[in-house]
Amino acid sequence: MTDGLGGRADLAKPGRSRHHPPMLHLFGPGCSTDPVDPSKIRSVPDGAVWLDLFEPTRQEEALAEKVLGGNIPTRDEMVEIEPSSRLYERGGAVFMTMSVLHGIDENDPASDPVSFILTDKHLVTIRYVDPKPFKLFGDHCRAEPELVSSSTGAFIRLVDAIVSRQADVIESVGRTIENVSTHVFRRRQPGTDRRSTDRLEALILKIGRIQTLLARIRETSVSTTRLLSFLDSTDLADHDRSKAHVHLHSLIADSAALSDQANFLSDNLTFLLDAALGLIGVEQNMVMKIWSVVAVVLMPPTLVAGIYGMNFEHIPELKWLYGYPYALVVMLVSAVLPYWIARKKGWL
Repeated sequence: MTDGLGGRADLAKPGRSRHHPPMLHLFGPGCSTDPVDPSKIRSVPDGAVWLDLFEPTRQEEALAEKVLGGNIPTRDEMVEIEPSSRLYERGGAVFMTMSVLHGIDENDPASDPVSFILTDKHLVTIRYVDPKPFKLFGDHCRAEPELVSSSTGAFIRLVDAIVSRQADVIESVGRTIENVSTHVFRRRQPGTDRRSTDRLEALILKIGRIQTLLARIRETSVSTTRLLSFLDSTDLADHDRSKAHVHLHSLIADSAALSDQANFLSDNLTFLLDAALGLIGVEQNMVMKIWSVVAVVLMPPTLVAGIYGMNFEHIPELKWLYGYPYALVVMLVSAVLPYWIARKKGWL
């Protein structure tokens, strides 16, 4: 994005301060494993294939733009959701932005856009989060520089790491859902109604957190599939293009399968949520049923006591020797009879 005077607009973004240590990493044969300070170099080494910009400063952006021969997306442009703003070709480079899952290990799952700029010679990534696949793939590249011997190969291997991470998270979610299912349908012990209700309420909260994670997974899976399908429609010249093409189609199929699996787990989770709510309703109805039966049991004795408690002078049993025991027996029988009927009907 330009400022209207031919220069790039300096938009506000959550980047680093000017005194923050450099976070520009270069990967490729002969590249150093340490971050690069753009103020100390004029151009990237010839062997550098992958330029990874994490919370880039203006100097780091300028160095990447010098390599690409054009502007890189700003933070504001990266968060746009229109496909035309995320996937396009310009000046011989393919610009792709996808949502990447992060924060899983910190129990704070979220997705954030990451931009990939792919040319015949270079891969440039711009990100403002630090997902686990970038760390793992970066470590592999330092140990095996041949993994980034070509831009297309480096890009596909990096996306492969992202898809593999998505698969691991979905597998973990599947195991968690099985655990939730076991707890929801666990046989209830007598006399634990309240504790059981507390347990189910806790499971509902857990189901809500899982559903949030699944929503993030589906978002990133759909975004990944769109990105890979768009790349498959381009025509990048690369010496191992045929091999990369096969790998690319495999990733497209994997990403689509992960999206389907996430939808399946989401449907299963919806069923568990309905089941948990239903069980809570059953337990609450049981409490109300008990109190209703208690009210019915106490109602006839209350009626008898009310009758003999009236202040009328001419009550037949008033001066009867056995009137008091008689009233007590009537009250007891009138209380036991509704209770016996409720037990016989299976209401208690």
